[in-house]
Amino acid sequence: MNIAKLIDHTALKPDTTRAQILQLVEEAKKYGFASVCVNPKWVGLASDELNGSGTAVCTVIGFPLGANTTKTKVFETVDAIGNGAREVDMVIDIGELKDKNDVYVEKDISSVVKAVGGKALVKVIIETCLLNHEEKVRACRIAKKSGADFVKTSTGFSKSGAAVEDVSLMRSVVGDDMGVKAAGGIHTRKEAVCMVKAGASRIGTSSGVSIMEG
Repeated sequence: MNIAKLIDHTALKPDTTRAQILQLVEEAKKYGFASVCVNPKWVGLASDELNGSGTAVCTVIGFPLGANTTKTKVFETVDAIGNGAREVDMVIDIGELKDKNDVYVEKDISSVVKAVGGKALVKVIIETCLLNHEEKVRACRIAKKSGADFVKTSTGFSKSGAAVEDVSLMRSVVGDDMGVKAAGGIHTRKEAVCMVKAGASRIGTSSGVSIMEG
C-alpha cells in the first residue's frame, strides 16, 4: 500500500507560520503526499512552492464550523481556486442538517461544487462526532446528490475525529462512486491503515511524516 499517495498533509492551526507552511511543502515533496491541506491565506504560497511537484494544494471552506452563509462559502471557493487550490474541503451547515433542512444543505454544497467549475475536487466535511446515525447517513446522501467528490469525517477541531465505524458507514452509503476521507486524530501508520481498510480513500493528518517513518 502506497499510503503516501492517500495523505493530505495538513497544517490548519491558527498559529501556523510561514516557515511551518514551507516545511509542510518540503515534506510533501519528499514523501509524495497527495496534497497539502492549508488555510486559505496560505494557498498561493503553497501553490507556488508545489508547482510541478505532483502534490496538490487543498484548502478549507466554511472552516471549522460550517455556519458561514452559502454566499461566503462560494466566495472563499472562487478565491481559493484563483490562488491555486485544486481541492477544497467544505464544512456543511450542521445546524441546518439537524433541523432536517435538507434542501438548504444540498444547495449549500451544490453551490460550492458549481463554484469549483470542475477545477478542483470537493470534499464535504460532515463532522461525524456531532451527528447521530441517521444524520450521518442523510449527510452522505445529500453530499452525493450535490455532486461532491468526497465525504469527510471531521474538521479535527470538534469533540473528536475520525472513527473506523464512521468511515465504514460512510463508505456503505456513498458506494464506490465517491471518495471517503478520514481526518482527525490519525497519528500512526497502523491507524491510517485501519481507516483505509474500513473504506477511506484519503487520510487527512498533520502526522504524515511520522506515519511514513513509523
